[in-house]
Amino acid sequence: MTDFVAWMQACQSRMETVLGALLPQPGIAPARLHEAMRYAVLGGGKRVRPLLAFAAGEVTGAVVERVQYAAAAVELIHAYSLVHDDLPAMDNDALRRGKPTVHVEFDEATALLAGDALQSLAFETLAERALADDPRHQLEMLHLLAAAAGSRGMAGGQAIDLASVGKSLELAELEFMHIHKTGALIRAAVLLGAHCGTLLDRQPQMDHYAKCIGLAFQVVDDVLDAEASTATLGKTAGKDAANNKPTYVSLLGASRARELAQELRADAQAALAGFGAEATRLRQLADFVVERGF
Repeated sequence: MTDFVAWMQACQSRMETVLGALLPQPGIAPARLHEAMRYAVLGGGKRVRPLLAFAAGEVTGAVVERVQYAAAAVELIHAYSLVHDDLPAMDNDALRRGKPTVHVEFDEATALLAGDALQSLAFETLAERALADDPRHQLEMLHLLAAAAGSRGMAGGQAIDLASVGKSLELAELEFMHIHKTGALIRAAVLLGAHCGTLLDRQPQMDHYAKCIGLAFQVVDDVLDAEASTATLGKTAGKDAANNKPTYVSLLGASRARELAQELRADAQAALAGFGAEATRLRQLADFVVERGF
């Protein structure tokens, strides 16, 4: 476990450096917009999606200098989604990663533009350097990220989430929502990391792993929102219940939700059964995603 923690910290440190270099530097006009972009991305977060990209790259023999940019693209999309989700028109939250949300620290218009610009920067990052040996694979990477972020991915999941407030959803409906809202970008992180390498015949197993981890991540998030403190989470605790949102906890209860997270972890680990030591980090990340709330 010590080895895993050291690997995780090294990846997180690498991402802070890479993201800091990719984002427009302070003082460059329009300075306030660029300051908001850096505020939204740097100095916080577990970087779970980049960690998954790095771990997937190890399975396909990817060069880490390539994976870091694929990982950065995913993290930029994730950061943009948080900026927009926190807006008054969406979840109306004032705290993110232990500090004021972007629209609180700056203003709503700047937050909207910062999110827009972060999304554009993600695709610029994927397109401006060679990240795969075959250009067709790099084109597929652009397609994967676009689909994961769009109406049939993350944005669509958020739309379903907003439309579901005050409603009772069946388990299948809740899973459908979160496969899109949370799971799509987690799946993209794994597949983008894998595409930076060459052993792409392993994609189906890794895709199944990613789908299970994406759902497990959301289940644990729901448990934490119900049971952890605001100080622990770095964001407002209890928001789901306060806003009458359907969650795994409201549907199943906390105990059954915890069991479901464990079942999803087991399913994710089973998807990697045919892999060797090259999938160690993916296995460890499955444990990390679930055990952070247990």
